[in-house]
Amino acid sequence: MYSKIIVPVALGGTGVGRGLVERARNYLDKDGTIVLLHVMEELPPYLATTIPREQLAGRRKDVLRKLESLARGAGKAKVDLDIREGNAPSNILKAAEDHDADLILIGSHVPGFSDYFLGSTAARVVRHAQCSVLVER
Repeated sequence: MYSKIIVPVALGGTGVGRGLVERARNYLDKDGTIVLLHVMEELPPYLATTIPREQLAGRRKDVLRKLESLARGAGKAKVDLDIREGNAPSNILKAAEDHDADLILIGSHVPGFSDYFLGSTAARVVRHAQCSVLVER
């Protein structure tokens, strides 16, 4: 059992996040915490300057709303929410360090041809994590 589990979720609507939250709940200590993490891709500066501030703020609110919805699937487990911007693998690893996590529970897809050369997010996290990593397909 684990006391702090980082669950990075992509909020693209695939439903993988709900399964990850349920799985994390099963691995969690009685007084443990699940940290739902979403890393928003940074917008290129030339694009960010053309989007109204209200719309950019709305983007973050939408992510928060979706994370809160996923958190409800954790039942009585304690859930913290973490939203970051930038490179997903490095932010996942940094979140695990910041939260002193003992497990990262991450979803993965069946790798495509380009993943063998570039490496998927899950593969990069597995290679560089300082704690245990469980990859869910």
